[in-house]
Amino acid sequence: MAGLLIIDDEIETGEEIRSILAGSQYNYLPVYECDNAQKGLAMVRDYQPNMVILDLSLPDMDGIECGKRILEQYPYIPIVVLTQLQMFEVVQAAINAGFSGYLLKPVARLEFLAACDRLLMPQLWRETTSVRKSAHSPESDKIDYGNPIQSSLQYIHGHYHEPITLHDVADRVYLSSSHFSRLFKAEMRVTFVEYLTKYRVEQAKKLLKMTALPVEVIANHAGFTNAGYFATTFKRLENITPTEYRQMFSSLLAKSE
Repeated sequence: MAGLLIIDDEIETGEEIRSILAGSQYNYLPVYECDNAQKGLAMVRDYQPNMVILDLSLPDMDGIECGKRILEQYPYIPIVVLTQLQMFEVVQAAINAGFSGYLLKPVARLEFLAACDRLLMPQLWRETTSVRKSAHSPESDKIDYGNPIQSSLQYIHGHYHEPITLHDVADRVYLSSSHFSRLFKAEMRVTFVEYLTKYRVEQAKKLLKMTALPVEVIANHAGFTNAGYFATTFKRLENITPTEYRQMFSSLLAKSE
Protein backbone atom coordinates (compact mmCIF):
# COMPACT_ATOMS: atom_id res chain seq x y z
CA MET A 1 0.00 0.00 0.00
CA ALA A 2 1.27 3.52 -0.76
CA GLY A 3 1.69 6.17 1.91
CA LEU A 4 4.09 8.91 2.98
CA LEU A 5 7.86 8.49 3.05
CA ILE A 6 9.90 10.72 5.34
CA ILE A 7 13.61 10.99 4.52
CA ASP A 8 15.13 12.83 7.48
CA ASP A 9 17.75 11.98 10.10
CA GLU A 10 15.93 13.97 12.80
CA ILE A 11 13.54 11.73 14.75
CA GLU A 12 11.43 14.73 15.77
CA THR A 13 10.29 15.26 12.17
CA GLY A 14 8.61 11.88 11.95
CA GLU A 15 7.01 12.35 15.36
CA GLU A 16 5.60 15.73 14.35
CA ILE A 17 4.18 14.46 11.06
CA ARG A 18 2.65 11.33 12.62
CA SER A 19 0.99 13.50 15.26
CA ILE A 20 -0.45 15.83 12.61
CA LEU A 21 -1.74 12.96 10.49
CA ALA A 22 -3.29 11.16 13.48
CA GLY A 23 -5.75 14.02 13.97
CA SER A 24 -6.53 14.52 10.29
CA GLN A 25 -8.48 12.90 7.47
CA TYR A 26 -5.21 11.28 6.39
CA ASN A 27 -4.84 9.19 9.57
CA TYR A 28 -5.18 5.97 7.54
CA LEU A 29 -2.01 6.60 5.53
CA PRO A 30 1.03 4.43 6.34
CA VAL A 31 4.11 6.47 7.21
CA TYR A 32 7.57 5.13 6.36
CA GLU A 33 10.77 6.67 7.66
CA CYS A 34 14.49 6.48 6.95
CA ASP A 35 17.47 8.59 8.02
CA ASN A 36 19.58 8.86 4.88
CA ALA A 37 19.32 9.29 1.12
CA GLN A 38 20.45 5.82 0.07
CA LYS A 39 17.80 4.12 2.20
CA GLY A 40 15.30 6.67 0.97
CA LEU A 41 15.97 5.91 -2.69
CA ALA A 42 15.55 2.19 -2.00
CA MET A 43 12.28 2.74 -0.13
CA VAL A 44 10.90 4.91 -2.91
CA ARG A 45 11.56 2.03 -5.28
CA ASP A 46 9.95 -0.53 -2.97
CA TYR A 47 6.91 1.48 -1.79
CA GLN A 48 6.37 4.11 -4.51
CA PRO A 49 4.72 6.39 -1.93
CA ASN A 50 2.02 8.95 -2.56
CA MET A 51 4.36 11.68 -1.34
CA VAL A 52 7.96 12.09 -0.16
CA ILE A 53 8.85 14.42 2.71
CA LEU A 54 12.53 15.24 2.18
CA ASP A 55 14.99 17.01 4.46
CA LEU A 56 17.56 19.05 2.56
CA SER A 57 20.38 18.25 4.99
CA LEU A 58 21.02 14.51 4.84
CA PRO A 59 24.17 12.79 6.18
CA ASP A 60 25.10 11.03 2.94
CA MET A 61 23.78 13.21 0.12
CA ASP A 62 22.52 16.69 -0.61
CA GLY A 63 18.71 16.71 -0.32
CA ILE A 64 18.27 18.47 -3.66
CA GLU A 65 20.31 15.79 -5.40
CA CYS A 66 18.34 13.03 -3.66
CA GLY A 67 15.05 14.56 -4.78
CA LYS A 68 16.27 14.90 -8.35
CA ARG A 69 17.17 11.20 -8.43
CA ILE A 70 13.72 10.30 -7.19
CA LEU A 71 12.03 12.41 -9.85
CA GLU A 72 14.21 10.99 -12.61
CA GLN A 73 12.65 7.58 -12.05
CA TYR A 74 9.30 8.54 -10.53
CA PRO A 75 8.30 11.96 -11.86
CA TYR A 76 4.71 11.48 -10.67
CA ILE A 77 5.69 11.32 -6.96
CA PRO A 78 5.37 14.76 -5.35
CA ILE A 79 8.28 15.83 -3.15
CA VAL A 80 7.86 18.27 -0.29
CA VAL A 81 11.14 19.55 1.15
CA LEU A 82 11.73 20.42 4.80
CA THR A 83 14.43 22.77 5.96
CA GLN A 84 15.32 25.15 8.75
CA LEU A 85 16.75 27.60 6.23
CA GLN A 86 14.41 30.40 5.20
CA MET A 87 16.50 31.55 2.25
CA PHE A 88 15.45 32.53 -1.26
CA GLU A 89 18.27 30.52 -2.80
CA VAL A 90 17.04 27.34 -1.15
CA VAL A 91 13.46 27.92 -2.27
CA GLN A 92 14.63 28.64 -5.81
CA ALA A 93 16.76 25.46 -5.87
CA ALA A 94 13.75 23.39 -4.74
CA ILE A 95 11.53 24.93 -7.41
CA ASN A 96 14.13 24.45 -10.12
CA ALA A 97 14.50 20.80 -9.12
CA GLY A 98 10.80 20.24 -9.76
CA PHE A 99 9.74 19.75 -6.14
CA SER A 100 6.08 20.24 -5.26
CA GLY A 101 6.31 21.96 -1.90
CA TYR A 102 8.57 23.73 0.58
CA LEU A 103 8.00 23.75 4.35
CA LEU A 104 9.99 25.11 7.26
CA LYS A 105 10.86 23.23 10.42
CA PRO A 106 9.30 22.72 12.89
CA VAL A 107 6.42 21.39 10.79
CA ALA A 108 3.32 23.59 11.06
CA ARG A 109 0.05 21.61 11.16
CA LEU A 110 -2.04 23.83 8.87
CA GLU A 111 0.70 24.25 6.28
CA PHE A 112 1.45 20.53 6.19
CA LEU A 113 -2.22 19.55 5.81
CA ALA A 114 -2.67 22.19 3.10
CA ALA A 115 0.19 20.53 1.19
CA CYS A 116 -1.49 17.14 1.66
CA ASP A 117 -4.80 18.49 0.36
CA ARG A 118 -3.10 19.98 -2.68
CA LEU A 119 -0.92 16.99 -3.54
CA LEU A 120 -2.73 13.90 -2.24
CA MET A 121 -6.41 14.48 -3.03
CA PRO A 122 -5.93 14.62 -6.83
CA GLN A 123 -4.05 11.30 -6.63
CA LEU A 124 -6.81 9.67 -4.59
CA TRP A 125 -9.50 10.73 -7.03
CA ARG A 126 -7.44 9.46 -9.95
CA GLU A 127 -7.17 6.11 -8.17
CA THR A 128 -10.95 6.00 -7.81
CA THR A 129 -11.50 6.81 -11.48
CA SER A 130 -8.93 4.25 -12.57
CA VAL A 131 -10.49 1.46 -10.50
CA ARG A 132 -13.97 2.26 -11.77
CA LYS A 133 -12.83 2.17 -15.38
CA SER A 134 -11.12 -1.18 -14.89
CA ALA A 135 -14.24 -2.60 -13.25
CA HIS A 136 -16.50 -1.75 -16.17
CA SER A 137 -16.36 -3.89 -19.28
CA PRO A 138 -18.61 -3.84 -22.38
CA GLU A 139 -19.23 -7.52 -21.64
CA SER A 140 -21.09 -6.55 -18.49
CA ASP A 141 -23.86 -4.90 -20.55
CA LYS A 142 -24.47 -7.85 -22.87
CA ILE A 143 -27.56 -9.98 -22.23
CA ASP A 144 -27.79 -13.69 -22.85
CA TYR A 145 -31.51 -14.37 -22.59
CA GLY A 146 -30.84 -18.10 -22.33
CA ASN A 147 -28.72 -17.47 -19.21
CA PRO A 148 -30.40 -14.61 -17.34
CA ILE A 149 -28.58 -15.21 -14.05
CA GLN A 150 -25.15 -15.20 -15.73
CA SER A 151 -26.11 -11.98 -17.50
CA SER A 152 -27.22 -10.46 -14.21
CA LEU A 153 -23.91 -11.39 -12.57
CA GLN A 154 -21.95 -9.73 -15.36
CA TYR A 155 -24.06 -6.62 -14.93
CA ILE A 156 -23.52 -6.57 -11.16
CA HIS A 157 -19.75 -6.94 -11.62
CA GLY A 158 -19.66 -3.99 -14.00
CA HIS A 159 -22.10 -1.70 -12.18
CA TYR A 160 -21.84 -2.61 -8.48
CA HIS A 161 -20.80 0.98 -7.64
CA GLU A 162 -24.13 2.28 -8.99
CA PRO A 163 -27.44 2.27 -7.08
CA ILE A 164 -28.79 -0.87 -8.82
CA THR A 165 -31.77 -2.82 -7.47
CA LEU A 166 -33.27 -6.26 -7.99
CA HIS A 167 -36.05 -4.66 -10.04
CA ASP A 168 -33.50 -2.92 -12.30
CA VAL A 169 -31.63 -6.14 -13.05
CA ALA A 170 -34.81 -8.20 -13.48
CA ASP A 171 -36.01 -5.68 -16.07
CA ARG A 172 -32.72 -6.00 -17.96
CA VAL A 173 -33.20 -9.75 -18.42
CA TYR A 174 -36.96 -9.39 -19.12
CA LEU A 175 -38.15 -11.27 -16.04
CA SER A 176 -40.58 -10.26 -13.33
CA SER A 177 -38.93 -9.28 -10.05
CA SER A 178 -40.49 -12.21 -8.17
CA HIS A 179 -39.50 -14.82 -10.76
CA PHE A 180 -35.99 -13.39 -11.10
CA SER A 181 -35.59 -13.39 -7.31
CA ARG A 182 -36.55 -17.06 -7.03
CA LEU A 183 -34.37 -18.02 -9.99
CA PHE A 184 -31.38 -16.12 -8.62
CA LYS A 185 -31.58 -17.73 -5.18
CA ALA A 186 -32.07 -21.21 -6.63
CA GLU A 187 -28.96 -20.87 -8.79
CA MET A 188 -26.68 -18.82 -6.52
CA ARG A 189 -27.81 -20.19 -3.10
CA VAL A 190 -28.09 -16.62 -1.79
CA THR A 191 -30.53 -13.79 -2.42
CA PHE A 192 -29.84 -11.05 -4.94
CA VAL A 193 -29.28 -8.50 -2.16
CA GLU A 194 -26.94 -10.83 -0.26
CA TYR A 195 -24.86 -11.46 -3.38
CA LEU A 196 -24.70 -7.77 -4.34
CA THR A 197 -23.74 -6.72 -0.81
CA LYS A 198 -21.05 -9.38 -0.52
CA TYR A 199 -19.62 -8.49 -3.93
CA ARG A 200 -19.48 -4.81 -2.97
CA VAL A 201 -17.64 -5.65 0.24
CA GLU A 202 -15.15 -7.81 -1.68
CA GLN A 203 -14.40 -4.91 -4.03
CA ALA A 204 -14.02 -2.60 -1.05
CA LYS A 205 -11.52 -5.04 0.50
CA LYS A 206 -9.35 -4.80 -2.61
CA LEU A 207 -9.32 -1.01 -2.37
CA LEU A 208 -8.54 -1.11 1.36
CA LYS A 209 -5.54 -3.33 0.63
CA MET A 210 -4.27 -1.78 -2.58
CA THR A 211 -4.95 1.95 -2.30
CA ALA A 212 -4.65 4.83 0.13
CA LEU A 213 -8.21 5.99 -0.51
CA PRO A 214 -10.17 7.19 2.55
CA VAL A 215 -12.81 4.78 3.84
CA GLU A 216 -15.53 7.30 2.92
CA VAL A 217 -14.39 7.33 -0.71
CA ILE A 218 -14.16 3.54 -0.82
CA ALA A 219 -17.69 3.24 0.59
CA ASN A 220 -19.03 5.50 -2.14
CA HIS A 221 -17.09 3.71 -4.86
CA ALA A 222 -18.35 0.31 -3.72
CA GLY A 223 -21.96 1.40 -4.00
CA PHE A 224 -22.83 2.02 -0.36
CA THR A 225 -25.04 4.99 0.41
CA ASN A 226 -22.83 6.25 3.23
CA ALA A 227 -19.71 5.36 5.19
CA GLY A 228 -21.65 4.42 8.34
CA TYR A 229 -23.75 1.82 6.56
CA PHE A 230 -20.65 0.52 4.80
CA ALA A 231 -18.78 0.12 8.11
CA THR A 232 -21.74 -1.66 9.73
CA THR A 233 -22.18 -4.03 6.79
CA PHE A 234 -18.44 -4.69 6.53
CA LYS A 235 -18.18 -5.61 10.20
CA ARG A 236 -21.24 -7.86 9.99
CA LEU A 237 -19.68 -9.83 7.14
CA GLU A 238 -15.99 -9.70 8.09
CA ASN A 239 -16.17 -9.38 11.91
CA ILE A 240 -13.83 -6.37 11.85
CA THR A 241 -14.22 -2.75 10.74
CA PRO A 242 -12.84 -1.48 7.42
CA THR A 243 -10.13 0.44 9.29
CA GLU A 244 -9.13 -2.63 11.30
CA TYR A 245 -9.01 -4.68 8.08
CA ARG A 246 -6.70 -2.14 6.45
CA GLN A 247 -4.44 -2.02 9.52
CA MET A 248 -4.35 -5.82 9.73
CA PHE A 249 -3.33 -6.12 6.08
CA SER A 250 -0.70 -3.39 6.47
CA SER A 251 0.77 -5.23 9.48
CA LEU A 252 0.89 -8.52 7.60
CA LEU A 253 2.54 -6.81 4.65
CA ALA A 254 5.16 -5.21 6.88
CA LYS A 255 5.99 -8.55 8.55
CA SER A 256 6.48 -10.25 5.18
CA GLU A 257 9.08 -7.72 4.04
